[in-house]
Amino acid sequence: MEHKKSYRPNVAAVILSSKYPNTCEFFVGHRSDIKNAWQFPQGGIDEGETPKEALIRELLEEIGCNNVEVLGEYPEWISYDFPQKTSSKKLYDYDGQTQKYFLVRLKEDADIDLCSYYMPEFKEYTFLSYEKLLKKVTYFKRPVYRKVIDYFIKEGLI
Repeated sequence: MEHKKSYRPNVAAVILSSKYPNTCEFFVGHRSDIKNAWQFPQGGIDEGETPKEALIRELLEEIGCNNVEVLGEYPEWISYDFPQKTSSKKLYDYDGQTQKYFLVRLKEDADIDLCSYYMPEFKEYTFLSYEKLLKKVTYFKRPVYRKVIDYFIKEGLI
């Protein structure tokens, strides 16, 4: 019998720094639980939550700040499988995640605090140009990040 894959509903945030549009840099965080894994903030959608509500909650939990302006939303859900090497499959009863991506810009007075939540998702963060971002993030997320950011560029949102 063929296994039908199951995907965890999830949101992800493409975060532009508060310097945008003068400087176009993207937030990327170094995960605290996986060595050398850099990625955008993301997280599951709780029962009864809309994707946008989940986005605001996840930003507060993961970077200690939801003081953002939502600039756009990728029109489709994007699914990916967890890599065989990670322990993610053991943590969830899913084969991967299906994500709704949002483009947000930090407001001028936004303060990031990675330690604001009881289990920090990230141990450090940086803001990078598009080219540097795609070299730094974990390998299996690069094609999706490129697709999403290119869409936002094409739509004139970046």
